[in-house]
Amino acid sequence: MLKNISFIMLSFISLACETEKKATQIESPKSSYYTEKHRPQFHFSPEANWMNDPNGMVYYEGEYHLFYQYYPDSTVWGPMHWAHAVSQDMVSWKHLPVALYPDDLGYIFSGSAVVDHNNTSGFGENNKPPLIAIFTHHNSDEQKSGSQTYQYQSIAYSNDKGRTWTKYEGNPVVPNPGIKHFRDPKVIWHESSQKWVMVFAAYDKVRIYNSSNLKDWTFQSEFGIPGDKRLWECPDLFPMNVQATGEEKWVLITSIQKDAPNGGTATSYFVGDFDGKRFIGDYKNQKWADYGKDNYAMVTWSDIPASDGRRLALGWMSNWQYANVVPTEKWRSTMTLPRVFTLHKTDMDYILRSNPVKELSRLEGRSTIVKPGVYKNTTALNGEIDQFLYKLNLKLKKESDSHFAIRLSNTKKEYIDIGYEGVGQLYFINRNNSGKTDFNKDFSGKHIGQASYSSETIDMTIYLDHASVELFADGGQCVMTDIMFPNERFSKIELVVSEGEVELIEGKITELKGIWNK
Repeated sequence: MLKNISFIMLSFISLACETEKKATQIESPKSSYYTEKHRPQFHFSPEANWMNDPNGMVYYEGEYHLFYQYYPDSTVWGPMHWAHAVSQDMVSWKHLPVALYPDDLGYIFSGSAVVDHNNTSGFGENNKPPLIAIFTHHNSDEQKSGSQTYQYQSIAYSNDKGRTWTKYEGNPVVPNPGIKHFRDPKVIWHESSQKWVMVFAAYDKVRIYNSSNLKDWTFQSEFGIPGDKRLWECPDLFPMNVQATGEEKWVLITSIQKDAPNGGTATSYFVGDFDGKRFIGDYKNQKWADYGKDNYAMVTWSDIPASDGRRLALGWMSNWQYANVVPTEKWRSTMTLPRVFTLHKTDMDYILRSNPVKELSRLEGRSTIVKPGVYKNTTALNGEIDQFLYKLNLKLKKESDSHFAIRLSNTKKEYIDIGYEGVGQLYFINRNNSGKTDFNKDFSGKHIGQASYSSETIDMTIYLDHASVELFADGGQCVMTDIMFPNERFSKIELVVSEGEVELIEGKITELKGIWNK
């Protein structure tokens, strides 16, 4: 959802609605499809125009649904719609027509979707459960007039696998009680209480509501950090079993609008307990799902079959500090790789780890083994070849005085470093020399994340796409996502040791295929 930009008057909605019949798939010649400069090749991006938060992520009858914040008339933020895509594996995607358009209640801001298996809403047909979308209506005319109640929660339903949607005539289902920022509902079914639970952002905290039918909602509780005035957004609430022990805990995800560990926006989480009405957790123990600059509004898919059992997540790969000015032309924004969350217990705490989903292995091509041994100075790992999409797996011995980086570079002497500092036990991504960086003062920088203190090795998995790197370190305990915009694709991989020496235990470089062959 938008934050930090002045909103456009709701009167513009009539123009947006006129485009509804035209907003189908954008056709492009096969020879140029998804080949623009900086276009990601194995990440999801819109065919054209503006995209931000993932919305309505739900699994139904063999399809992973991805809806997302979308403005079909520009490459910068505007009146929000829900665009739509589906996938059978979270890797290859099919674009579908826009699902939800602005109306007289407002723009269609972020939200979620569920399968109403028991037809509690009464919207199902032919003995099949409906899909229910829960979203925020944002009324910019009310906002412009100075009202505090310009955001409220609404629903829509579909009986054709999400291809068409009908908005509930009784919207909004959760009126605004007088809170300026009141948005981004995530709905789950709470089995123990046999109730629907809605968690959404209410400025600097979350509010929790219950319902038996998805239409009538009752306020239950709030959770926040006392004295914290940062804007919260895009919450998610779900149970997880702790690896190795099987203990059940609840995870509350919330994205934070400013002052993230490396500046700007990022996705955080709390671990606690939930009784169907109240989330009980330590508000002083806020953790981060990603230490990079570019993973925001990350939420999870609902209705993943029990036979699968994974908690699957996706985030928006950008930062509100510069999202509207990144140097792409036809489209703006990308989603992260899909990830699987697991929950682990340390001596005194609970840690959420995330790793790429196993389905990404379908993109893997030939692999090259990196010779084990002790490395000093700079060593080329792959030479200069005509391949630009990689997965790197590295395991190194941890040394307190080592300082090294995997350097991805091009012939223009542009590069990005992904590395480790023994002093402080920190992972880092440095994109100061990565290409185009002057479009915003907050883009350049060296970003850091905490390594595991207990691990005796340095374990790194790195995914390189045309305009992004994603680091999964220490089994997914430290994750970093950064975008970049080189003027020429990175084709060279080097190990740069700037202090001490590094012992490589094992390493592999795997070529990856793109997903956008139309």
